[in-house]
Amino acid sequence: MSAQVRDCDICIVGNGAVGKAAALGFAQAGLRVSLLCTPGSGAPAGAPGSAPGSAPDSAPDSASAFADWDVRVYALNHVAHDLLSSLKVWNALDQVRVAPVSAMQVQGGGIDAGKLGFDAYGAHVNELAWIIEDRNLNQALDTALRFAQNLTLVQGRAQALAVGADAAQVELDDGSSIRASLIIGADGAQSWVRGACDIGLDYRSYHQQGVVTNFECTKPHHGVAHQWFVQEQGIIALLPLPGNRVSLVWSAPDALAETLLREPLSSLVERLMPYCAEALGALQPVLPEAIKAFPLRLMRPHSMIAPRVALVGDAAHAVHPLAGHGMNLGFADVVDLLKVIKEKEAHRDCGDARLLGRYQRARKEEVMLMLATTDGLARLFASDLTPLRTIRDLGLNLLDRLPVIKNKLIAHAMGK
Repeated sequence: MSAQVRDCDICIVGNGAVGKAAALGFAQAGLRVSLLCTPGSGAPAGAPGSAPGSAPDSAPDSASAFADWDVRVYALNHVAHDLLSSLKVWNALDQVRVAPVSAMQVQGGGIDAGKLGFDAYGAHVNELAWIIEDRNLNQALDTALRFAQNLTLVQGRAQALAVGADAAQVELDDGSSIRASLIIGADGAQSWVRGACDIGLDYRSYHQQGVVTNFECTKPHHGVAHQWFVQEQGIIALLPLPGNRVSLVWSAPDALAETLLREPLSSLVERLMPYCAEALGALQPVLPEAIKAFPLRLMRPHSMIAPRVALVGDAAHAVHPLAGHGMNLGFADVVDLLKVIKEKEAHRDCGDARLLGRYQRARKEEVMLMLATTDGLARLFASDLTPLRTIRDLGLNLLDRLPVIKNKLIAHAMGK
């Protein structure tokens, strides 16, 4: 008996938020989609490989069913918001757990350090961004996936990739395979798809970790996100959560990060108070206490495409989180790839080389600009050289007084 071969238009490898959004987008566009989920990786609930529209009876009704607050959050911009809205996912989020960002304050760590402020009013929008927990986002995506037409969820591990003139085929560990016109690699920074295509990679570790946890604050945050550049201690960000809660993202050097993870959270509060006491008051860890960390690195693949393959999300680029745009870049990848495929000529299939070339060109400028900007800022603010400190503080203060330039920066950050 021959091994099972599933035929579809698009096979997406990887089931993070970007991969799920891509699967929904292409399925809603009328294409036959297979979403390959690695077992044990938080795959969408429901019977893998089952008919579209099946859903388990035990699915929770609301993200508020979770008693604790997820320490991994994302600052989603207007591009992400518009994509999730078009996929009918945004309204499925538990809105009680979504915090709009009305302003952002950026400053150095010293008393006389430079300062830079952005606000929604100056940008002529209601919100600059939205802070959303990883769990809330993925639950809403999973709910949409379970009821999507034209979509098959497949659990398995990819073992080999074979590319032909008319299709590509992913072989799985159970002997079955998925054949598609286009393979989308949405499988993260350690992308198997990218490796299988032998796409080269520029890699550099920042020797930092993103330390994340949540706090209650005694003063209202008013929807303001705060960020401090503190030289040898890295970059501290406190992002607004619903109520009087804030989410910490501390891009800390490896040695300091390990110390922060070992210390009780009361010690972490003592470290933060010199920066945030005036704006946020006293901090108290959100119960149950939780703290996590993830490595920070720059990853720049030499190409976002290969024959019948397109990369999206962290598989296509990994940037420093100081601007909070890693997830936004991934969602923007999906937006541009969807546009290219939807507008294709009738005689081209989804994996046509000319279409993939259009996708890569559409993404090149934004991705390179974000890589260069975040990397340059991370290097600049990590420097302890007095002349550079003076220049960057003057630069922040000057930029804060140039509304035209500042508003252009805000528009770019929002994806507009």
